[in-house]
Amino acid sequence: MARNRKNQSAAIRFAPALKVTFLCMLVAGSAIGYVWQKNEIDRLGSMRAEREKALVKLIRDNQRLTDQLAILHSPPMLEQRVRELKLGMAFAQPMQVTRLADPVGVLPSSTGLVRPLAERPLETAGP
Repeated sequence: MARNRKNQSAAIRFAPALKVTFLCMLVAGSAIGYVWQKNEIDRLGSMRAEREKALVKLIRDNQRLTDQLAILHSPPMLEQRVRELKLGMAFAQPMQVTRLADPVGVLPSSTGLVRPLAERPLETAGP
């Protein structure tokens, strides 16, 4: 005998509608997540490009400032600045320079200083 729809419970008739609603929400959620992810990738790519441009600019500025510092430390530039500021300074004459020779030999062990590795005696392996 055929079953009548009136005899079926409401839960059984409502189940297909819940499945369709769930699947639609799943597809819509996936689509929204995909679009959000693509926007984030685009935003992060733009941020990376901006930071790379800033890095190139900083490297260029650093090189320019390094060159400028080298010029300012050069003897002719220092001499010019001394004349501008009227400091009355001049380079030392060769007779005014005293050169000291480096001491040659081993440091005394009483000073507590460590001798260089090349001056240490070879250690022999034990039995």
